[in-house]
Amino acid sequence: MTDTHHLIEKAKQVLITNDRGGYTVPTDKLYPFQWNWDSAITALGWMQIDEPRAWQEIEMLIKGQWPNGMIPHIVFHEEVDTYFPGPSVWGVDLPVKTTSISQPPVLASIVNMMYEASTDKAIATDRALKLLPALMKYHLWWYRDRDPENTGLVVSYHPWESGMDNSPAWDKSLAAVPPATWQYQRKDTDHIDAEERPKAFEYDRFVYLVDFFRQADFDADTLYRTCPYRMYDIGIISILHKATADLIALAEAVLMPAPSNSPNLSRLPADEHINTSAPTSEHPSVLSLALTSELMASLNELKQRYALTQQNIGKLWHVPSNTFQSQDAITQAFSHELTTGTLLPLLAGFGDKTQKQHMQHLLQTWLQLKPYGLSSTHPKSNEFEAKRYWRGPIWVHVNWLIAMGAELQGFEDEAKAIKNSAKALIEQNGYFEYFDCESGVGCGGDTFSWTAAVSLHWLLTQKAEKK
Repeated sequence: MTDTHHLIEKAKQVLITNDRGGYTVPTDKLYPFQWNWDSAITALGWMQIDEPRAWQEIEMLIKGQWPNGMIPHIVFHEEVDTYFPGPSVWGVDLPVKTTSISQPPVLASIVNMMYEASTDKAIATDRALKLLPALMKYHLWWYRDRDPENTGLVVSYHPWESGMDNSPAWDKSLAAVPPATWQYQRKDTDHIDAEERPKAFEYDRFVYLVDFFRQADFDADTLYRTCPYRMYDIGIISILHKATADLIALAEAVLMPAPSNSPNLSRLPADEHINTSAPTSEHPSVLSLALTSELMASLNELKQRYALTQQNIGKLWHVPSNTFQSQDAITQAFSHELTTGTLLPLLAGFGDKTQKQHMQHLLQTWLQLKPYGLSSTHPKSNEFEAKRYWRGPIWVHVNWLIAMGAELQGFEDEAKAIKNSAKALIEQNGYFEYFDCESGVGCGGDTFSWTAAVSLHWLLTQKAEKK
């Protein structure tokens, strides 16, 4: 039996080691900047160590927000030469150097968790209120820029935006993208075995898209009409939907404090807790009347967008496989690959009773195929590779999101099985970026922040659950 206290202290040390003075790098050298969903998830770990530092993590990420509301997938707070592509390749001309794409928008869900888990609600309310305008602007950017036709389904423009970079779910769509037109030098394989990283074919197209965004001057309309890679990513759509529910709950909690006997909205199934009527409660005196009015208008728009997604998500239900699937927005072809993204609709509460039963069955059978939890690609896929990045390995933070979704749908046994598998992984192998789904051996970067943070929040300590 592994000493839990030792694991807790080691996880804390991972975050302290990766701290760069207000923001946390995922791991040294391989990822030397601040990543969007890494940093959000890492803040949950900081909540177990130092609550003010956890809020600072989010505030540092917000410094990279674009005027249009986008929070980029990387914020380059300082110059480091161990990562490609760096800021000069992205070509973003803003005071804070960033990339030009985003990442799965888990941020608002995390901030809501932090607010709920905080020991000092007065401080947490103040920090949350200050973040609220940026969070709302970020979500409205997703809905306005990435779904300008009001389909209810946002589109992504790069596999990196999915967070699941080389997932086989993108293979066919990525193959339609031209390769990069210049010679570049990758840095990731200087630090990690190439067998655990994306292949050159994929990277050539990743880089082409970066160049395309820059040449299009990052114009929203141009990208929506002409980007050669446009994907209805079921993972992003699911995470955004849950995060919008949580953002609405957070806004109503801090702008319109409810009676103490009111239900905790963010813990209800996502399709049951959104009241689309206009809020009429008084606003806190800490905010100006103009800002409060703007936030209320944004809140109403978010409720409308939430309802639109709920109404139209059935377009991504793939009848032959009885699953929600990602879909190419250009060709309308489904991906036909079962990945962990396929199970994230559980987090969003998508689907009717029968569809949720199909997802539960898929979850049950998937868990039986490998000993350490949910592989990032289904083991029976022809594209499955046990240790190549998103084509097979286990990512603890995604398993956590799916377990959370399983719990929300009442699938307690499956959620417990995912949790037990994840705990066995970190007890045996420590805090790696991801894990070989067959042997459990750690892969990618070691001393990895989000694995340590999720372990502190979910696997090793119960602080958040006791609040």
